[in-house]
Amino acid sequence: MSRLAFLLREALVSLKRNLLVVAGAILAVFISLTLAFGALVVNEWLRINTLAWQEGVHVIAFLKDEGSNGVPAGAHQALLDEVSTWEEVKQPDGAFYVDKAQAWGEFQEIFAGQDEMLEIDPTILPASIRIELETIELHQSVKFKLEQQQQVVRKVNTAAVQIEQLQNLSGVLNVLGIGLAVVLGLSAVVLISNTIRLAIYARRDEVEIMKLVGASNWYIRIPFLLEGLIEGVAGAALGVFTVWLGATRLARASSGFALFRFDVSNDFFFRWGVLFLLFGAAAGVIGSLLGLSRYLREADGTGSEVPTGAV
Repeated sequence: MSRLAFLLREALVSLKRNLLVVAGAILAVFISLTLAFGALVVNEWLRINTLAWQEGVHVIAFLKDEGSNGVPAGAHQALLDEVSTWEEVKQPDGAFYVDKAQAWGEFQEIFAGQDEMLEIDPTILPASIRIELETIELHQSVKFKLEQQQQVVRKVNTAAVQIEQLQNLSGVLNVLGIGLAVVLGLSAVVLISNTIRLAIYARRDEVEIMKLVGASNWYIRIPFLLEGLIEGVAGAALGVFTVWLGATRLARASSGFALFRFDVSNDFFFRWGVLFLLFGAAAGVIGSLLGLSRYLREADGTGSEVPTGAV
């Protein structure tokens, strides 16, 4: 126990002696993992909203008013009954009707507080049929069928294209996030490696004395490995906390914004936060090993040389 306490104390002493260099290493880990974790959170936002929109209304058919432009009474209900039988439409109740009064109520809710937008004639808002599909890939087929109903249908809108774009964007961000984590993680490893080498250089006399009195390479390594571990975990913890705090604040600020959700579950942050802490710890240890290995090889090589004329 006393030996472990000694090694830990040595690591803390080394950290205090090289505060600026240590701060640089922690900052490198912090920046790299904050960017990588932030990209992961953005990707999760897109995934959540894509799933939410996939489970909602996919196609909206805006209808011409009955009794005008040759549209007979009862045409809206007849079209709704027909659409409800289509195999592409989710069963049951995958299609429903929104009349002009309901459309005005939706308009008032969306533009609440914007008086200039509410100063319109409510009768200009059309009735519509809202459709939820079995799968989003069927939207072109349904849109084509609705556009054939020109006597009743005024316009067809579909969110499928936007959902597909979000899916593609989510995939791209996922790849970029992984690539960013790898590149910046390697950068953090290199910087920690250089930090450890500087710390070893500053304490080279102590290291040489420890080797002369018989200390093993692993006994020498442990304080520096602990130093790298502390740097990696500290940078990762700061990065995870910063992203969590920013995402939480944004979710609270946008709680009334219905078009896009910014809330991410605590389970997501806990699961990925632990993984990023482990990654930071691993980056610190690997960086320390790299920095130590080269120095100890050089020290062993120098120490094993036999001076000329010693025989």
